[in-house]
Amino acid sequence: MELNTNQGTAAKIYARAATERKPFLDRARKAAELTIPSLLPPEAHSGSSNLPVPNQSIGARGLNNLAAKLSLALMPPNSPFFQFQVDDYTLKEMTQQEGMRAEVEEALGSIERAVYGEITAHAMDVTVGEGLKQLIVAGNVLLYLPPEGGIKSYRLDRYVVRRDPMGNVLEIIVHESISPLLLPESIREKHTQSQAEKPDHLKSKSVDVYTHVKRGADGQWTVYQEVKGERVPGSEGTYPKGKSPWIALRFTKIDGEDYGRGYIEEYYGDLHSVDCLQKAIVQGSLAAARLLVFVSPNGHTQAEDVAKAENGAVVTGNASDVSLLQLDKYADFRTAKETWQEITTRLSYAFLLNSVVQRGGERVTAEEIRTVASELEDGLGGIYSILSKELQLPLVNRVMHQLTRTNRVPALPEGVTPTITTGLEALGRGHDLQRLDVFLSGMLQTLGAEAVASRLNIGDYMKRRGTALGIDMTGLIKSEEQIAQEQQQAQQDQMQQMMQQVSAQGGMDMTKEIVKAGANSDE
Repeated sequence: MELNTNQGTAAKIYARAATERKPFLDRARKAAELTIPSLLPPEAHSGSSNLPVPNQSIGARGLNNLAAKLSLALMPPNSPFFQFQVDDYTLKEMTQQEGMRAEVEEALGSIERAVYGEITAHAMDVTVGEGLKQLIVAGNVLLYLPPEGGIKSYRLDRYVVRRDPMGNVLEIIVHESISPLLLPESIREKHTQSQAEKPDHLKSKSVDVYTHVKRGADGQWTVYQEVKGERVPGSEGTYPKGKSPWIALRFTKIDGEDYGRGYIEEYYGDLHSVDCLQKAIVQGSLAAARLLVFVSPNGHTQAEDVAKAENGAVVTGNASDVSLLQLDKYADFRTAKETWQEITTRLSYAFLLNSVVQRGGERVTAEEIRTVASELEDGLGGIYSILSKELQLPLVNRVMHQLTRTNRVPALPEGVTPTITTGLEALGRGHDLQRLDVFLSGMLQTLGAEAVASRLNIGDYMKRRGTALGIDMTGLIKSEEQIAQEQQQAQQDQMQQMMQQVSAQGGMDMTKEIVKAGANSDE
């Protein structure tokens, strides 16, 4: 798809690009119909329009469960999901001495908490969670981080994107409808004049605004907004390389395609089959639950007597003249239900639902449950990889850039880069903590406690472990100077106590000599 600015206004470029986007958008809407239709409603949908109603709920349940698991793994609530790493050369240049890694990592930990605090203060995890639902269903979503803070998401039907052969974003055009009151005065007057010439039934209460974002050859981003073919005054701007507030996400990477594919698309066949089977079972159950009594017209029993008879009443007639409507479809319903259960189980595994984690049986160990849960989570490894690169890292870089511009955190020197840690065993700094514990445990088992105590720098280990847990270590661990002062003070106190004891012992000896001398004189 080509989004060349020489081809016309942003509105015309958007219209042409929307044609290339249409197949992806159609598939996304079909996927939304089987899960949560409001995530991507049909074209021209409004608040008063009716949405499609799925015949089953496993699609919505699985979508919510998978989005919640992804959100918890990508943005854990208890600690930062990233860490600032410094290489050995940069560390030496920064400190000009050895053994300072713990102090540097402690300082970087405070910056991490400041960045993570900004993310949580604006509840970005909530919008990211909604964006993950869009990714699972539509395979694409656009996030925007305005300079004043916060975050906003755009559905696939609100933007178009172009990528290079490596999958990097080159251009984005966003289409929004806003109130004319939000426009600059000059453009608002033109809009008011054009609307005054139209009949009442053709007047529009909103204005289409197109935001065009483009990456240059040097990696710098340029942006402007357009209304009715004219650029909005004051809307032009630039963003540094890697610091763009526009983050175009995709669920899967497809070479040669500008858009990704959703997770629902991979299991659309099973979802569609479950939906059809559920509809057939429900309709058949309704038909089977219908009660109709037939009375033979040539028999002795009167239909009126049967209809008016109360429970336990005595009616004149012949029992063979009366019969009930029976479908005799039990075997067919059983086949449909077994097929429905088989497909539902497959979907439960695909969506990581807890109902398939625990096997049937009276004695199921906790280790079995953890093993199955771990296997299911490992299946999302590829998803974690692409989202860490295209969601978490740009999010951290943009928030860090905003905090640096407002002087809320210092700029990071060259050689200090953010690293994302995701996955079941890698929440926050879990990997660092695990490696530290394994290292210490192995040293104790191999060398013994005495050798470890003589070789290990306890203070440095404490600082690294606290940083791995995301704890503010400022003032928590005693410095070497404090320890030296306390040891010196303890030695002085011990020396003074010994001198007092010697002095007291000397006085007692002298007293004994005086008493003894006095006794000898009396004799």
